Amino acid sequence: MHEDFERCVRAVQAKDARFDGWFFTAVVTTRIYCRPSCPVVPPKPRNMTFYPSAAAAQQAGFRACKRCRPDASPGSPLWNERADLVARAMRLIADGVVDTEGVRGLAARLGYSVRQVERQVLAELGAGPLALARAQRAQTARTLIATTTLPMTELALAAGFGSIRTFNDTVREVFALSPTELRTRAKSKPGAAAGAIELRLPFRKPLCPDNLFGHLVATGVPGVEEWRDGAYRRTLRLPRGHGVVALRPGDSAAGHIACRLTLSDLRDLPAATSRCRRLLDLDADPEAVDDQLATDPLLAPLVAAAPGRRVPRTVDGAEFAVRAVLGQQVSTAAARTHAARLVVAHGTPIEDPEGGLTHLFPSPEALADLDPEMLAMPRSRRRTLLALVEALTGGGLDLGAGSDWAGTRAALTALPGFGPWTVESIAMRSLGDPDAFLPTDLGIKYAAETLGLGGPAAVVARSAAWRPWRAYATQHLWATGDHAINRMPAA
Repeated sequence: MHEDFERCVRAVQAKDARFDGWFFTAVVTTRIYCRPSCPVVPPKPRNMTFYPSAAAAQQAGFRACKRCRPDASPGSPLWNERADLVARAMRLIADGVVDTEGVRGLAARLGYSVRQVERQVLAELGAGPLALARAQRAQTARTLIATTTLPMTELALAAGFGSIRTFNDTVREVFALSPTELRTRAKSKPGAAAGAIELRLPFRKPLCPDNLFGHLVATGVPGVEEWRDGAYRRTLRLPRGHGVVALRPGDSAAGHIACRLTLSDLRDLPAATSRCRRLLDLDADPEAVDDQLATDPLLAPLVAAAPGRRVPRTVDGAEFAVRAVLGQQVSTAAARTHAARLVVAHGTPIEDPEGGLTHLFPSPEALADLDPEMLAMPRSRRRTLLALVEALTGGGLDLGAGSDWAGTRAALTALPGFGPWTVESIAMRSLGDPDAFLPTDLGIKYAAETLGLGGPAAVVARSAAWRPWRAYATQHLWATGDHAINRMPAA
């Protein structure tokens, strides 16, 4: 979009928050870059230039605006909608892969050479993987400066910088303030305990939190997830340790979700933040989704009644895949029971002083020695679970942020016991494919009968007009009944 000059100018002049994260406005006279909705008086069009990413603006020598905080705008919805190389790379960079594995590790995960990845990312975003990761480190540093009392030396290492000098230089270059000045300017003095960070996760309005938090609570696994004091809480398995997150929907009217993170290693902040955003689908473009779905006269009333529905996703693709298998052909309550038993037997214990969380969900490696006879489920489903664990631990199946959607679907379909319902459930929740669709789901069947959509074949035919947003249409259809207690169909 940044190449459409006239459209970008109109968005800036209208201070349209819907375009925050789509592009960034740089002012050539002041050398400052802003989000489109910046509250200051818009510059003259001849003084504007546009960039597709904050990293590109920073690399061109522009500093972040102190008023609108463009570095903290919602992410581009393109990285959720697309499954090409650049989109996959962006999801992995947001998950902290460049910081932990370098650009070589990023390229290895994507299955391309370093040169190919760097060339394609640079061509589309105006900045390479290292510059994008550097911009993310700068944002992490700003968050830690404003929300913790860490000494600057420790904070620099936590934000991913190799030295205090690089940290100081980057902060000054990006924000035109020293780290000490940034901390002084923070609206509220840091007061959280060590390792506890208070964040605001921005999103594009509108947002309907009901299906997001309602689904997560209804399907929550005891010990791993809970609803406490108006917040959804869960444990996180992260690259360098573990964490506990509390996500509170009460601030959604203000355009953000309140997030409290407690991390065993603060260097995991970017990954934890990225996974929480992914869990709640916060980088979606709800107006584009709703406009498309509302063209169907049967869906239009549902969209009008609950605009901004998101797709509840997951913080761990492998975890959801295991839970999807446990949920085959049983009720939601039974699936939770199976998962809870697995957690107690194979999960990693943690301490949670603030609530009732006790474990991390078992990793595939922890389930590798699983005794199938201990599972209270049919023999066929035991085989399915063991085949999934073997594929995950053997490297033949990637359910991470940078996975290839088509290739992963094919790999899942090849496993025993993986039918369309299970594959599409994983595509929707683990992979984040916005077009995943489950026409044989009982909730969809009930909705189709209620709305007069016809049988599964008729629903599939009609859903062609909903593409590429069929996962969002699914949320609206599920909302016509009590999906949480619907029995799952055969895999």
